[in-house]
Amino acid sequence: MGSGLKRSRQYPGATSYFDRHGKRRWRFRKGGFSVELGSEYGSEDFIGRYEAALEGHRTRGGVGAGRAKPGSVELLVLKWYRSQDFLALEASTQRVYRGVVENFRQQHGDKPVHLMQLRHVQDLLAAKADTPAAANNLRKRLIQLLDYAITLEWRTDNPARATKPYKVATEGFHTWTEAEIAQFIRVHPQGTEAHTVMTLMLYTGAARVDAVQLGPWNIKDGRFRYRRQKTKKSNGQLISIPLHPDLASVLATLASDRPFISTSRGTARSVGGLGNLMQRWTKEAGLPACSSHGLRKACARRLAEAGATTNQIAAVTGHKSLALVQHYTAAAEREGLADTAFEKLITRPNGEQNLANHSGRFAKTTNKPMKEKR
Repeated sequence: MGSGLKRSRQYPGATSYFDRHGKRRWRFRKGGFSVELGSEYGSEDFIGRYEAALEGHRTRGGVGAGRAKPGSVELLVLKWYRSQDFLALEASTQRVYRGVVENFRQQHGDKPVHLMQLRHVQDLLAAKADTPAAANNLRKRLIQLLDYAITLEWRTDNPARATKPYKVATEGFHTWTEAEIAQFIRVHPQGTEAHTVMTLMLYTGAARVDAVQLGPWNIKDGRFRYRRQKTKKSNGQLISIPLHPDLASVLATLASDRPFISTSRGTARSVGGLGNLMQRWTKEAGLPACSSHGLRKACARRLAEAGATTNQIAAVTGHKSLALVQHYTAAAEREGLADTAFEKLITRPNGEQNLANHSGRFAKTTNKPMKEKR
């Protein structure tokens, strides 16, 4: 029951049923509007049908722009969905944004956009204070929506921009440690699909959406070349990195006519399917905190520990935001600085090390009274 509830929240309106052959299938059903979604929950085909169902429900199911109140949140959201800014986003990003915006629209769709004040935005965010990451996601989407309202001349200001993001205690997806990588390999040795996937993602830093599309065609002259799917609509950011020998030895055993991560039929695995497999593999290895995205962060961590600069790491991972790369590698950089600092502490200019007189190294003693700073 818990799993079904979680799924329904992930794709609102999607419900399952069993056909006459006893096979589980999914359909989108809302307000008398129904569309079949197929049998592979979370697959690319499922997601594509779900997106089409959402659009069909809006335009033909009775909640299209023609029925929305003029100047309402409902109409603003529907217009934003059809804007160049939104349509330029990758499909996976659109799904994430819709997940946040739809909840806001359902609760406040009939309210006039021009009456929204700073206190209203603060109340909306405060309602999610227990989940600061969710509050911050809502804040970002409200900023986008109200910026769009300004372009429509529905408003002259954006009160969401006057708010501050909540502090998030978590550092996001867990970064794999070297011990966890070794543990995974012990349970999933070379030759298994799990080992291939882990090695590919660890030595390329590729996101899951990119990893499922990589194949022999991406390797030329000893380099791995591919364009990031997240930026596909703007021609994609080109990644060109050397092929690591450890990765080369693993890929050399794979078929040359299919993606590196493929099904038994030779077709590319779906992004959702790979995520489900990784959850199973990490659970089998006793590593429930580890994920595919954590391998991407582990790649950045390794590069940082090897002394790579933030720009050099971004050239491998394809991040546009250097701030995000710095977040990935902060722990490694702090450890490196601490090591360097401690080496200076224990090493004399002539190269001799001396830790015999700890008190003399760490503090000076004096009989003079301490002067009070004013």
